[in-house]
Amino acid sequence: MDLGFVSAILGDLTLEAVFEFAARTGYSCVEVMCWPVGRVERRYAGVTHLDVTQFSVDEVRRVKELEQRTGVAVCALGYYPNPLAPDAREAAVAVEHLQRVMTAAAQLGVGINTFIGRDPWKTIDDNWPRMLETWRPLVRTAEDLGVRIGIENCPMLFTADEWPGGKNLATSPAIWRRLFTDIPSSNLGLNYDPSHVVWQHMDYLSPINEFADRIFHIHAKDARIERQRLDDVGILAYPNAFHTPRIPGLGDIDWEQFFSRLTDAHYRGPVCVEVEDRAFEGTLENRQQALRQSAAFLRQFVAPQV
Repeated sequence: MDLGFVSAILGDLTLEAVFEFAARTGYSCVEVMCWPVGRVERRYAGVTHLDVTQFSVDEVRRVKELEQRTGVAVCALGYYPNPLAPDAREAAVAVEHLQRVMTAAAQLGVGINTFIGRDPWKTIDDNWPRMLETWRPLVRTAEDLGVRIGIENCPMLFTADEWPGGKNLATSPAIWRRLFTDIPSSNLGLNYDPSHVVWQHMDYLSPINEFADRIFHIHAKDARIERQRLDDVGILAYPNAFHTPRIPGLGDIDWEQFFSRLTDAHYRGPVCVEVEDRAFEGTLENRQQALRQSAAFLRQFVAPQV
């Protein structure tokens, strides 16, 4: 396994500075954010460390030289919009940019991570035909380019405009089974984040066994269920009312068991720290410290590459 981090938390640094920090901190890879320039839709979004709309041969060369100089690799390109948004223009922009991200990923020889999307005002069944209409062509493009797509399992239902259904369909094992049955391509899989399973009160270990051949990428983020708050507001409240995102080691995930299951599943891919812990957000130094602390903790389970 390769230990890395998601570049979104260092959005105020250049790509070169991100990779230099990663090298100094002992990370071997980075998931590089590729949002459209100038589009800031929510926290941790809108970060453009690679502008895929102007991704030339010279840009490929620049990235490869940066990898060689720092010893840090691009493990995936990240872009997390809503390709099934109720607003047709928003959805079209997301799909078009996803295609550009895939093209850039093919040039770099990596995969991409994203969301399936969802119209939050419709049921899963009512979203499904449009999902297939949107994603079957995207997956065919990925196949043609030789790019793997990792779908993150975040429900995206943290704010009022994301309720009641959230903005991402692919949130549970039942939905993943249906998704992989209807789009059986080996280029479509998961960017698995156990923290989203924790706050949904599901088993975060068993999916590793069942979907071993579909887990392309891992997000290492922890979550702490605030039991007193949960008892006060109930599970039908906004999730942020009863859980707190944390860096690895400061939440409820048993990371020793998590990595034991990954090892049993013969997972050999990237494990990227995703910092969404408000306790570390005050300054750039705080955010860098979150990454240092996460690396020190996870090195118990992920040996450095030699």
